[in-house]
Amino acid sequence: MPSYDYDMIAIGAGAGGFVSSKVAAGFGKKVAMIEKNRLGGECTNAGCIPSKALLKAAAAAHQAKHLHTYGLELNNGSVSARNVMQYVRGAVKKVYDSHPAPVFEKAGITVLFGSPRFLDAHHIELGGRTISSRYFMLCTGSSAFVPPLEGLSTVPFFTNENIFEIETLPPSLIVLGGGPIGIELASAYNRLGVATTVVEMGDRILARDDRELAELLAKQLAAEGLQILTSTRALKAVRAGQEIALTVETRQKQQEELKASALLIASGRKPNVEGLDLEKAGVQYGPKGVVTDHHLRTTAPNIFACGDVVGPYQFSHMTEYQAVTATRNMFLPFKKKVSYDLVAWCTFTDPELAHAGMTEEEARERYGDKVSVYRMGYGEMDRGRTDSTEAGLAKYIIAPDGKLLGAHILGERAGDIIHEAQVLRHLNLPFSAIAQMIHIYPTYTDVVRQPAKRYYIDRLRNNPFVKLAAKILGKRS
Repeated sequence: MPSYDYDMIAIGAGAGGFVSSKVAAGFGKKVAMIEKNRLGGECTNAGCIPSKALLKAAAAAHQAKHLHTYGLELNNGSVSARNVMQYVRGAVKKVYDSHPAPVFEKAGITVLFGSPRFLDAHHIELGGRTISSRYFMLCTGSSAFVPPLEGLSTVPFFTNENIFEIETLPPSLIVLGGGPIGIELASAYNRLGVATTVVEMGDRILARDDRELAELLAKQLAAEGLQILTSTRALKAVRAGQEIALTVETRQKQQEELKASALLIASGRKPNVEGLDLEKAGVQYGPKGVVTDHHLRTTAPNIFACGDVVGPYQFSHMTEYQAVTATRNMFLPFKKKVSYDLVAWCTFTDPELAHAGMTEEEARERYGDKVSVYRMGYGEMDRGRTDSTEAGLAKYIIAPDGKLLGAHILGERAGDIIHEAQVLRHLNLPFSAIAQMIHIYPTYTDVVRQPAKRYYIDRLRNNPFVKLAAKILGKRS
């Protein structure tokens, strides 16, 4: 067997690189991890972490403006967002400082910096030297997709990669794209006093989420002053003095001009495959990323890939799942196929919109009228009433056999609560199982427990044996 410098080299030090390196090191392998920018990748430095910090600051500002809701008053003062970006960058630093290079070195993982290029399937060039490895893990992530919009190259614009670097919030902002990134940032800046407009080409925001809840969220955001233009296509961007003018085509096929102090591009992601010379390693890729099989092996037998560079879901938690699966398949004889049946995610607006499994539209397309749908509003539970968080709705789609096809929650702490439903899906348990579990009162988990109780009672009522027993007992009485 040929001798290599390392057993595995992970290219990219985000979630995929972190997890795959630690798993491989845990197997007793000699491991290196290469990063061309900052440790932590997109999520830590320009994605999940700064956006959640910004959303938290926005929520605090919103609550301060609405203290009267809770019988409170703010005397002699108003909310200023002057230092909000310092808070955001401080949160990023806390997370970044929690995983410095020495932590990995102590675990036996060599950390290298630079831009590697493949020489062949087992060798890369990094900083003028050649390094070899038995296996490679591609986890280079994704970056903002900038559409070929006329005039865009002539105007300044932001993406998630530089929007958190600003010192002063702009008076007004146009956000191009109504997906998770666009909606999260738009809702946050709107609450922080920035006059914000979202331009979305599709007929609704958050196209992957349940339509009913996505439309309900859009109404709530609009009620806070966020302008959302759907079925609206951007045509051209130009400078207009100190502002940016964006020409759009509305759903009525009419052209209008929108103006704002700043423009944020949030129209999708593209896989980071450039500059690696993947062709020399025999790795095939396309517009959607690196091509892999069900074991996350690329077209080069010794090279695996995980995360945004593979897809189809660009979430850190899915990257971690793929990283564990791919590293296991790399070194263990028993291979495990990657599965996306239990994928879940959350858009961290306020209220949050959490998603696990099929939407109602998807379920009805497959099962027709055989599915059951149970809903519960946040205003129906006591915790929603005590916290004044009644603007929310939970929704569960049940298969004919009682299993949970999909769970969708719009409301306070939805991203946490939905894990109760996710456990049912993971363990392949019926929806009614959650009804028999003791829950603490009063908590938001009522939006899972109460619909499960209703479903359990309905199943009992429709059970033929229960009906027969009731009939017999009725005659006896």
